[in-house]
Amino acid sequence: MGTSSFFLVERDKYSPDKLLSSVMVAAFHSDAMLYYRNEKYFTEENHFKYTTISIMQDLDIDENKFLIYIDGEKNDGLEFYNNGQYLGLDSSLSLYQVGCIEDVYDNEKLLLSFVYEYLKLNPMQYYWLGDYNWVYSWEDMRKLKSLPYDPNWCYKNPKMI
Repeated sequence: MGTSSFFLVERDKYSPDKLLSSVMVAAFHSDAMLYYRNEKYFTEENHFKYTTISIMQDLDIDENKFLIYIDGEKNDGLEFYNNGQYLGLDSSLSLYQVGCIEDVYDNEKLLLSFVYEYLKLNPMQYYWLGDYNWVYSWEDMRKLKSLPYDPNWCYKNPKMI
């Protein structure tokens, strides 16, 4: 498995339903295919834990696709420790890391289009590539989309582009 990434959303504004609908609309507007099997996983206390959606460029090609998790509100591990170390992020924000996207590597072009469309719908959220100390805002994505495509876009600090 490659590097994972997440959307960062204010804790009191997170809803799995909103994430699910935003993922679907972002896939539609980024001309990606979406596959959803309606498999839901629950905690022992019967709280919704997560479901997954596959986003892909082409159903017949086993490349350029990723899996995104739609997280329940009571999941462990949603807390994003925003202690001021992330460039471009107000340290006073209380955030969840949701919508884990698996296997960023080799999916950069699809991700650029998908993340752009997702943040267009949710301009107060951020996109964070795990293990990096910066985040992408809606304004960063607008700037990136206006430039010639760079396959390494998500591995670069958006403030340096």
